[in-house]
Amino acid sequence: MKTEALITMVLAQGFVIAMAGYFFYKVLTTKPKQEPDSYSENDDVTDRQE
Repeated sequence: MKTEALITMVLAQGFVIAMAGYFFYKVLTTKPKQEPDSYSENDDVTDRQE
């Protein structure tokens, strides 16, 4: 394999691994959004919506 091809292959694989690692880290460290609790907000509602 030529040197240019080897360098290109290593750079491409390094880029893909770096992006995957970045997004994996981002998924693990991002705090979840606070979602409203639909049951507690509708405690006083007794009729079903149509």
